Amino acid sequence: MILESDGLMQKIIDFHTHAFPKVLASKAVNNIGSHYSIPMSGTGKIEDLIKSAQKADITYLVLHSTATRPNQVQNINNWIAKQVRFSEGRIIGFGTLHPDMDGIEKEFNRIISLGLRGVKLHPDFQGFKADAPELDKIYSLLENRLPLLIHAGDANLDNSSPERIARILDRFPKLTLIAAHLGGYMQWREAMEYLAGKNLYLDTSSTLHYMDTEFAMQIIKTHGAKRIVFGTDYPAVLHTDELERFMALKLSRQERQDILYNNAARILNIPEEC
Repeated sequence: MILESDGLMQKIIDFHTHAFPKVLASKAVNNIGSHYSIPMSGTGKIEDLIKSAQKADITYLVLHSTATRPNQVQNINNWIAKQVRFSEGRIIGFGTLHPDMDGIEKEFNRIISLGLRGVKLHPDFQGFKADAPELDKIYSLLENRLPLLIHAGDANLDNSSPERIARILDRFPKLTLIAAHLGGYMQWREAMEYLAGKNLYLDTSSTLHYMDTEFAMQIIKTHGAKRIVFGTDYPAVLHTDELERFMALKLSRQERQDILYNNAARILNIPEEC
């Protein structure tokens, strides 16, 4: 929480975090860092994620992982559901699906039965183009039922470009879609062109330390603060560092409250702050 000038506490939802089983965490974190050629700040273990969040007094963490192979889907969903159960309400889990898996609808229904609150997809790591027809089954299942957080943007790949994300919206206008990284990691000019102002949410993860605050503000103002959610992308960064970057943005108190909590609460059906 953040202490406001009037003494009230600002709750915070981190909409974009990752963690992995202990035996896989080191390898997973190294692979992510190598893919993006960036240093990683956290260990990727659930204990380290919670410790990082506690230092910044984060109220809720939304936890994600994606299956790079179809046979990983059930184990990942089971593991995330387990973290939710043992978190005493701090962690909200999103499941994963893979377009090449058998029984997509069955696993989608199991995601709901596990108490997971949405689905995360990563076209680049999972090896598909975001707007490919084989994804329509997943998007149609999600539409009007669960939100989708989708990785957006890559400097070297075209699977998750802002233009492809925009095509998803054209085909599934009732889908609650959150495009990560302000709509396109390292493709923010394209995000401004294809996504800003459209009917989707953008998260702030892995953006604020790569662009100046004026350009970040331009995206936020163009898209609208009511459609932005705060995210850290832990283990890429730690919560205190990312929150400091966010607080440097010249936002009104209402805009800050909406991005840090209210917008995510609305997506997740959690009571909003006044």
